[in-house]
Amino acid sequence: MKTNNIKKVVIAGGGTSGWMTAAAITKLLGKNLDVTLVESDEIGTVGVGEATIPTLLTFHKMLAINEQDFLSAVGGTFKLGISFENWLNIGEKYIHSFGNAGTDCWACGFQHFWLRGMQEGKAQDYARYSLETQASLADRFAHLPNNKMNYAYHFDASLYAKFLRGIAEEYGIKRVEGKINSVQLNDDSGFIESITLESGRVIEGDLFIDCTGFRALLIEGALHTGFEDWSHYLPCDSAVAVQTYKVAPPVPYTRAIAHPSGWQWKIALQHRVGNGLVYCSRYLSDDAAKKLLLENVEGETLFEPRVIKYRPGQRRKYWNKNCISVGLSSGFIEPLESTSIHLIQRAVVRLLQNFPQDEIVQKDADEFNKQMTAEIINIRDFIILHYNATQRTDSPFWRYCKDMPIPDSLKHRIDLFRETGRVFFAAFELFGENSWVQVMMGQGIVPKQYHPIVDMMSDKEMDVFLNGITSNVDNLVRQMPSQEEYLKHYCPQRNIDM
Repeated sequence: MKTNNIKKVVIAGGGTSGWMTAAAITKLLGKNLDVTLVESDEIGTVGVGEATIPTLLTFHKMLAINEQDFLSAVGGTFKLGISFENWLNIGEKYIHSFGNAGTDCWACGFQHFWLRGMQEGKAQDYARYSLETQASLADRFAHLPNNKMNYAYHFDASLYAKFLRGIAEEYGIKRVEGKINSVQLNDDSGFIESITLESGRVIEGDLFIDCTGFRALLIEGALHTGFEDWSHYLPCDSAVAVQTYKVAPPVPYTRAIAHPSGWQWKIALQHRVGNGLVYCSRYLSDDAAKKLLLENVEGETLFEPRVIKYRPGQRRKYWNKNCISVGLSSGFIEPLESTSIHLIQRAVVRLLQNFPQDEIVQKDADEFNKQMTAEIINIRDFIILHYNATQRTDSPFWRYCKDMPIPDSLKHRIDLFRETGRVFFAAFELFGENSWVQVMMGQGIVPKQYHPIVDMMSDKEMDVFLNGITSNVDNLVRQMPSQEEYLKHYCPQRNIDM
C-alpha cells in the first residue's frame, strides 16, 4: 500500500474522541502536519463518558496538562474505584478499587496470603487491605507522596472536549464546521481521498481519522470494514441518561447499581451528578427504563432523559487503508468499567507510535489492529465476568447472564483462579491482577487453595504482616480530608453554565 507523503490529516468528528486525537497530534506532531477537524454543532455527541481510569493521567502527562487547571475547567472530581451494588446478590456490594491490596511477593499475589489468613481466622475482609477502598468508604481523598494513592477522574465530557479543543487550537488545528455528505475513494487503491460537506466544500487528506461515533461514516460507511457483534456475551444494548443537580458531597467512586434488567450509574461531579441506566431492550422497554431511572435519582433533573442505542462489539479492522477509527466508530463494549476513554487514548497513542511518514505500511496497520483487538478482547472478558459470575436468579435477564456461554479465554481465567488463586497477565492487558481478584471474589469466586510459599511464614509473622497492612491503611485514611474539602482547596470549579 502506498500513498503520497503523509502531510494532511483529517479528523472527522469532534466530541471526546475527536478532540483527544486533535490535541495529541497537533501538540506532539503538529509542526510537520496540516491537521483539520470537521464537526457540526448540529450533531450532538454521546457526552456521557464521565468516568475514567488511572491510565488517563499518563495521557495528560504526555500533553503536559496541569491537573488543577483541568479539573477546575471540567467540574472534575477524583475517582478511586467503582462500587458494585446488587451484582452478586440483591443487598450485597463490593468495591473494585484502583491500585493493589496488601503486599505481593515474587511468587504470588497478596490474595494467597489473605486466603491463608482467612482459613486460620487471622484475616479481615479483603477490602480492609486496600488503601483506595478504605478511602472510598470514608469519602476521603488526598495526593500522597510517591503516588501511593491510585486514582482517576470524574468529569463533564462536553467540557473535557472543550478543554482539549483549546489545546489543539493553541497548536494550530483547523476546525471546519459542517456535516459530512459523502466520502470519495481512489478508484485504484480504495483509499479515502476526500470528504465533501453538505455545503459543497471538499476537504482532501492523506490520513483520515474516523471520530464520527456510532455512525462510523468513514470506516464503515465508506470502507465497509465490517463489525464483530458481541451481543451474545453482552446482552445490554441500550442506555438512558440524565443529569441532576448536586444534592450531596461528591463521593470518590462511581456507583454501579444492578437492577432487574441491567444496571444504573451514578457519577458525582463538583456541580452536578451524571446518572444513567444500561439495560437490555429484550427485557425492558425504553419508556420503562426512563421511568425506572427517574425513580432512582436524587435532585432535580437538568434535562429530559435521552435514550442511546448501541451494539456491543468491535470493528473488524481499526485501521483500514488510510483510515483509523477512534472511539465509538471502532466499536463499543459498555461503560461498566469506564474503559471507553481509555480505548480512545490507546488508539491515539498507538497511532502516534506507528505514525506513517512517506507511505502507509500494511505491517503498521496489521500490528495496530492486532494490539487494539487483543486489548479490547481482554476488556470484554473482564466485563462479561461481572454479568456471568452472579448468584442472581430473580429476573429473566440475570438468569440469562448466569447461564449464558462465555468465551473460552474467560472460562480459563475463572477456572484457574477458583482452583489455584492464580491470575495471569495477558498481552496488552489493561486490568491488573488485583482488579481480577477483587471482581472475581466480589462476584463469589473464592480460590480453593493458596500458593505454598505462603506457608514459609510463621503464625506470628502472618499476624504481624496482615495487621501491619491494615494499620498503615487506617493511619493514612485518618489523615485525609473529605473529597469535598480537598476539591475546594485544590481545584475549585470555574463558573460552569449548565
